[in-house]
Amino acid sequence: MGNERIYGMSFAKVYPLLIAKAEKKGRKRAEVLEVTAWLTGYTPEGIESCLLTDTTYGDFFRNAPALNPKRELITGTVCGVRVETVEEPLMREIRYLDKLVDELAKGKPMEKILRG
Repeated sequence: MGNERIYGMSFAKVYPLLIAKAEKKGRKRAEVLEVTAWLTGYTPEGIESCLLTDTTYGDFFRNAPALNPKRELITGTVCGVRVETVEEPLMREIRYLDKLVDELAKGKPMEKILRG
């Protein structure tokens, strides 16, 4: 799937899949909101607002209020891709969120996920 196709996907269709992935492993929706807010600078209410509009996945990240500088500490692989080596900046942001949700699903403590 090309990057432009991913960027054009509806945030309201993609985000529930991330929540489902975490919930399947016993984590909570609120935890997914927390890591998303930490990464992007959106408030939980801002994220919920994006879910109610026609916001694309790309625009969700392009319009992020304050990308967390600690996000660059996120390393590892998601679907066989090392997040820290993704060259396209927007795709790297998307992969960061994927990695955070993976860490949630694997039972990692929130303090470590948020690079505390």
